[in-house]
Parts: sequence; structure tokens; C-alpha cells
Amino acid sequence: MEKRVEKRYRSVTEVTDHERIIMVKEIFSTVTASYDFLNHFLSLRRDIAWRRLTAKRMSFPRTRQYLDVASGTADLAIEAVRRHRDITATGIDFVKAMLDVGQAKVVAEGLAQRIQLMQGDALSLPFKDDSFDVVGMAFGIRNIPDKAQALREMTRVAIPGGRIMILEMCFTHNWFSTLMYRTYLNRILPRIARGFSLNPGAYAYLADSIMNFPSPGEFLSLMEGAGLVDLEKEKLTFGATYLYTGRKPMESLT
Repeated sequence: MEKRVEKRYRSVTEVTDHERIIMVKEIFSTVTASYDFLNHFLSLRRDIAWRRLTAKRMSFPRTRQYLDVASGTADLAIEAVRRHRDITATGIDFVKAMLDVGQAKVVAEGLAQRIQLMQGDALSLPFKDDSFDVVGMAFGIRNIPDKAQALREMTRVAIPGGRIMILEMCFTHNWFSTLMYRTYLNRILPRIARGFSLNPGAYAYLADSIMNFPSPGEFLSLMEGAGLVDLEKEKLTFGATYLYTGRKPMESLT
């Protein structure tokens, strides 16, 4: 049985990359029981709509394969194969406890033949170059310290012309958003989480990771640095979340 964890986590600006990796792994190993419920509740179920939109934007011209990086409990992988009936999906995450929850959902949905979940590192994906039509990630990139390397790996395993699609929450830097976000993320969200989560401190980390995530323009620059082209950002729910997309250049074809 999972035990309640009473712990405060340091800001992502105060820890080394190695310390942050250890912290993230601990956090996501202790919130599995409430993770999906709180995500839906705290986003007013908008996270479901955001994933559906992301899956709708996907296309699978060659391999009919989708890779879901930092897959967590596999929600985006499940949504992708629901939307595209002729594809298979692989989900990879470095937290086994999250994948165990995801596997139970995959089996319950009758999708075990179409979705494979595996433990692994987003910074060193265990796949060959040019393997997937689409490589995606939902609400995971902010938890990876070396975002540039994760983007390079996602680009490497995509087919030439394939799409990289990243769904991530955003903190808009103006006085009104600052007031509303800080009030909600730092005061309201942790109090709600305390009633449902065995590790409420994890949701204080969530607030901190959102507020310290690069701006949309800065993140597109990271994607460009990874070699992606045709970059786009799509604002969702008044900018609470963005869908970032890019393509691997066709000249990568060998």
C-alpha cells in the first residue's frame, strides 16, 4: 500500500540536472493512485480535449507507428490509436509505477495488441533512426532537464518528414496571468491535492515546473536547434497549454 509522503521539493532553479532527475522519479513514483484523477480535475478535464486535438493533428504516411515519449499512464498513446485505427504505438517512460497504471488502462481498453509500453530514457531512446511517423509527448518535456537532447532524440527516431508533437502547459508572463497562476498553482492547487494525493508536495513541484518552463518562443528555438523545420505553436485554452509541432527535414532521408 502506498504511504503518504509529507515532503517539500526544492525549486527546479535550485537543483542540478542529476538532482532533478532523482526528484522527478520520486515524485512520479508516489502519485500514481491519484495522477489521472487530479489531472482531469485540476484542468477541468481540458487535458482530455488537448490530447484529442493532438491525436487529431497526427498523420501516419509510412510506418503507421507512433512513439509516445514520457508516456506516463499512456493517455496520449491510447488517444492516438483510438483516433487512427491502422496504427500501433509504443510508449516509453523512466518511471515503472506510471507505466504499470498505463498498462492496466491499455488492457482494459482492449488495446494490448496495438500499444506496447516500456521503461526507458528519453535522452537515449532505444530505437533505430527514422522509425516513427510521429513522435509525441504530453506534459513531460518540462520534467526533463536536458530538453535539447530529448528533442534531438525525438527527431532522430522520426522518419524524414515525420512530425514531432509536444503538448505542454505554459505560464504567460503578464501581471494578470502572474496573479492568477500564482494564486491557483501555489495556493489553490496544493490544497486540493492535499485532499486527494498521497504526496501533495508533488503538485507544488508541478506549479514550479510550469512557471519555470521556457516561453513559447524560447521552446520553438529549442526545437529549431534540434534540427526541426516548419515549426508551429498552437495556443489552447487561452494559452494555458500549447501544442508545439515541427517536422524532421526530408533531406535526412538516406
